[in-house]
Amino acid sequence: MIRRKIKGVHPPHNKNTDKSQVRILPDPPEVTIPMSMHSGIPARPVVKEGDEVKIGQMIGESAGFVSAPIHASISGKVTRINDRDPATGRKATSITITSDGKQELYEGLKIPQISNLQEFLDTVRDCGAAGLGGAGFPTAAKLTIKDIDKLDYIIINGAECEPYVTSDTRTMVGGAEFVHYGVKLLQEYFKPKKVYICIEDNKQEAISKTKESFKDDQDVEVVVLPTMYPQGERKVLVYNATGRIVPEGARLTDVGCLVMNCTTITVFARYLKLGIPLVQKVVTIDGTAVKTPRNVLAPIGTPVRALFEFCGGFTKPPKKIIAGGPMMGFALPSLDMPVVKTTNAVLAFSEEDVKVPKMTACIKCGRCINHCPMSLMPVNAETAYKLKKTEQLDKLKVGMCVECGCCAYICPAKRPLVQVMQLSKDLLWNYKQEKKAQEGHNGKT
Repeated sequence: MIRRKIKGVHPPHNKNTDKSQVRILPDPPEVTIPMSMHSGIPARPVVKEGDEVKIGQMIGESAGFVSAPIHASISGKVTRINDRDPATGRKATSITITSDGKQELYEGLKIPQISNLQEFLDTVRDCGAAGLGGAGFPTAAKLTIKDIDKLDYIIINGAECEPYVTSDTRTMVGGAEFVHYGVKLLQEYFKPKKVYICIEDNKQEAISKTKESFKDDQDVEVVVLPTMYPQGERKVLVYNATGRIVPEGARLTDVGCLVMNCTTITVFARYLKLGIPLVQKVVTIDGTAVKTPRNVLAPIGTPVRALFEFCGGFTKPPKKIIAGGPMMGFALPSLDMPVVKTTNAVLAFSEEDVKVPKMTACIKCGRCINHCPMSLMPVNAETAYKLKKTEQLDKLKVGMCVECGCCAYICPAKRPLVQVMQLSKDLLWNYKQEKKAQEGHNGKT
C-alpha cells in the first residue's frame, strides 16, 4: 500500500504529567453543571431548586437524538438553576448543587444488563457518554450507524498529540481494564474486521500496558505512530491506521471507519461494570504558571479554580487560562468556569508566554502549505477571503480544513491563518446557503 506522508508540526511536547498518577480532588462545596456539555441539543432539566440529589442521579434528560443525559456529580441540594452563562451572558441553562458533605450514591443506580446492539446503544446513551477528545458528540448517536455491515475498522484514539495534555495517557495506563472491556464491547456488537488502537511513540508506558492487555487478541492491533501534531486528528488517524482517505464532505463511516477516543470508551465500560454514569473527569492541570502540575480526578461542574488550588496555586499571576491544549484549546474568561465532560486539560500561562507576536507581511515561503495535514493552501485562502472570492475558496477546498492550527504555528510572519480558515468556511457556507435559497426561489417562479 503506497501512502503519502502526512504532514504536520512538532511543537514542544511538554508532557510534564505523563508519569503523574491521577490524584483525587477533595469534594468541592459546590458544582455548577451546564446542560450543554455536548454537541447537539442541550439536556433538559428534570430537577428544580430545593430538590435533594445524589451522585449519579439524572438532573438533565436527553432532549433529542443528538443529545445526552446529565447526572449529579455530588450529593446535596439544588440551589440554583441558571438560564444565562455568567461569563458570556448567553442563554444557557446550568444547575448548581451545594454539597451536603455526604457524597452519597443515588439509590436508583444499577448495573445494566444487555444482550443486543439496541440495548447496548441505550446503555451508552443512559450513561451520558460524549466524545471526550474534545468534540463532545453524543456517543450513542455516533454509534447509531445506518450500514453497520459496511463498518470495517474501529480506531481507538490514544494519540493525545496536543502539548501538555496527558489525561488520556493516564487513562490508558491506570484504566487499562476499562479500555480493554470497552474495546471488547465494540467488537461484540459491531463486529469490525479489525480494531486499531493508535498511540504516539512518546507514550511507552501506555503502549506497553495496551499491548499486554490485548496480546491474545489477533483482531486488535496497537499502532505506534510517530510523535507529530496533529496525529490525533480523526482523518489523519484513519489514513495512518488503514490507508483510507476521507473525501471532502464525507463521514468516516462512508469509508468504513469509526474513530473513538480512548477515554470515551472507558465511560460506558465503567457504567456496564459498576453502574455509575459519567460524573467525573480526569483533567491535566499544567502550564508555566502552575506550581505543581498534576492529573486530577474532579467532579463535573467543579470550578477550575479549585483544581489550581489543589495543585498548589500559581507561581506567578496567570495571564491566560486555556481549556484543552495550546493548539486547539480555547481561553477561559474566568477561574470560576466549571469542568465539563469534554475538559481534558486546563492550562495556566504567565504573561511572557502568551504575548501575541507582531504580525508582518506574508513572505510567500509556503510553510503553511508544506505543513498542512490536509494539503491545503492557507496563504491562498487568506487572499481569497480578503477579497471575498467565495468560489475561489470553494476551489481551494477550505471545507477540508480541520482547524488544527499548524499553518498559524509554522508561519514566520505570524499570520492568523487558522482564524482566517475558520472565517472562510463560515463565509463559504453562508454563500452556499444563499445560493441554494435563490435557486429554490427561481425554481418556484
